[in-house]
Amino acid sequence: MPIDKDPRAKANQELFRKWSDSRKDWDDEARNDVDFYLGNHFTSDESDELKSRNQADVPMDRTSPAVEKLKSVMTARPPGFTAIPREDSDVKIAKLWRIILGYIWETSQGDAQMKQAIHDYAVTGLGYLFVFIDHESDFGRGDVKFTHVDPFRVYVPPSTRNRWLDDAEGVILSTILTGDQLIDLYPALGPQIDPETGEMVPGIIEDLDTYSDEDYPSSSMQNTMQTFTPAEVDSKAVWPEEKYQILERFFKIKVPFYRIVDIQTGQESVLDTEGFNQFLQENPGVFERGLMDFEEVFQTRIASIASIGEYFLYENVMNCQYYPIVPLPNIWTGTPYPKSDVSRARPMQKLLNKLWSLALSHAQSSAGLKLLVPVGSAIHGVERLEQDWANPNAVIEIDTSQGEPHYPAPQPLASEFYKLIQQCEFYIDFTFGLPEMMHGFPEKAPDTVRGTERMISLGTERPKSKLRDIEFSISRLGIIMYHMSKGHYNYQKIFRLAQPNNDISEVMANYYDDTSASVLDIMRDRLNIYQHDIQIESGSTLPTSKWAELGVYMEAFQMGIVDDIEVLKKHPEIFDKEGIIKRKSLLAQAQQHIAQLEEQVKSLQGDLQTSQRESVQDRKRVAVEKFKGKLSQVEADAKANSKVQASKLANEVKLEMEKLGPMAQQMAAETAAEVE
Repeated sequence: MPIDKDPRAKANQELFRKWSDSRKDWDDEARNDVDFYLGNHFTSDESDELKSRNQADVPMDRTSPAVEKLKSVMTARPPGFTAIPREDSDVKIAKLWRIILGYIWETSQGDAQMKQAIHDYAVTGLGYLFVFIDHESDFGRGDVKFTHVDPFRVYVPPSTRNRWLDDAEGVILSTILTGDQLIDLYPALGPQIDPETGEMVPGIIEDLDTYSDEDYPSSSMQNTMQTFTPAEVDSKAVWPEEKYQILERFFKIKVPFYRIVDIQTGQESVLDTEGFNQFLQENPGVFERGLMDFEEVFQTRIASIASIGEYFLYENVMNCQYYPIVPLPNIWTGTPYPKSDVSRARPMQKLLNKLWSLALSHAQSSAGLKLLVPVGSAIHGVERLEQDWANPNAVIEIDTSQGEPHYPAPQPLASEFYKLIQQCEFYIDFTFGLPEMMHGFPEKAPDTVRGTERMISLGTERPKSKLRDIEFSISRLGIIMYHMSKGHYNYQKIFRLAQPNNDISEVMANYYDDTSASVLDIMRDRLNIYQHDIQIESGSTLPTSKWAELGVYMEAFQMGIVDDIEVLKKHPEIFDKEGIIKRKSLLAQAQQHIAQLEEQVKSLQGDLQTSQRESVQDRKRVAVEKFKGKLSQVEADAKANSKVQASKLANEVKLEMEKLGPMAQQMAAETAAEVE
């Protein structure tokens, strides 16, 4: 690529010198905070003064453990990004954006980058996260990534009053490289082969001015702990190398966009200048015929210009309205120069060092008592007395007329002195918001487990307030990654995100076929038609007691509030949770199928019993009908027999009457004759 001198490079240098001079006092204070974290608590004069008093310049460091504990509390868990859709139809794509943001966090080693940024946040008062595109990632297709940036490398105007530099006229990122590093990054700066002669000609690097300073400020403290920061390493280099400074300035510009509306359907789309020109070529005359309407609007975007010395390297316009450098200010002062927790603890740390020095001095005086000898009492002289005093079997002659030798015993230190040391330690922990119990001291914990859990919960309230401030910056980081991803991922790509339980989530972006639409259309989403609110889950990085959380879910399970699947998700030691859940799901499906079959069998058994009962009833009905027929025949036969018998009886009675008739008449005549 051609490298030329450019006035924009000179503007970068002028702004760098201007903003660098404005923050020199903050650099000195931040470097003192770094020294206190590293254990260098004394200046050269203070160290010499202690040595002149035969006292050790050994600090009682309470600041470094507090910083480390604060880092462990605030980075206990990785933050969780949440993409909130603007409307119900965006729920699916919002879920997939969460996967993409998680993928960026994973490929950027976000946990390590975040921990270092929080380290700078706690020590210097200001941490930075930088979103960029790694063009070598994914075999040259590039990936959106982020990294932490040393706060001494970022230069901003002192007039800004916004926490995230939204009102700043620009932000400069300084990068100091050696000659080999510079040529490796920009080969065009190194020696080149002349295409005409084929000879090697010197590169532009020969004309560049070297840079002798470091972005990392030098220390004003005595390096008693023999620590090595970039400033110390640079000053102690045996073979110093030539270094060069690259300045990358980010600033805001206005970029035109075109909002196109279909008159008939009302469908709206937004195109940039290139897309608008392509649309005009593909759809000639649509605006003249009144089929569509458009409006030109200007949106804020971030541009960057990189330079080295007076030479211009490259420029770029990002698809984002926020600076890609995200600050994490600690104690916000309304300026780009915040304070740190270490700076607030420094006065108390100095007092603690003084008390510790006095305690050591008193211990030294008590261990090595001084012998007072009256003048003239040592017969053989004081030097001979000193030699004989060290011999346990020596015989020493003295003149007691001048007085007897004696030890001046030092006065014991009051108990309030040691309480004052404890109060200093407590105040430093209190400044960081970390009680001693959170450092792991068992004597500071309550007697019961629930009491300990309650104290831990209360002890995290102070770090939780700090975490809220950090989450605001992480949300801004997520928004920037979201917008830069929309501008970069315009090709087919599979995003894979590994879950903590080794479950893999995959999503295909910008993929089309004849049977289905694209799974995730980032190209369509690129120009801000679809917007999603990027948020951080509340309290996402604070530590939690997994066993206490499991106990809560176990109680809820026993009460029937939740099922066993929710309890399984919260168990801290079961590894293949997803596999167990899938197997339980298959088992539940099998049990449901078995239950359905059992119901079907019961139904068939009922039908069979019903049919059997109906068959018995039918057989009974037939038997009864047959019996009824037989009874009717018997009844008919009985009636016929009775008629026959009655007829026979009537005939016999008639015959008998006929036989008895003459006899009756004769008897009646005889009777009548007798009467007469």
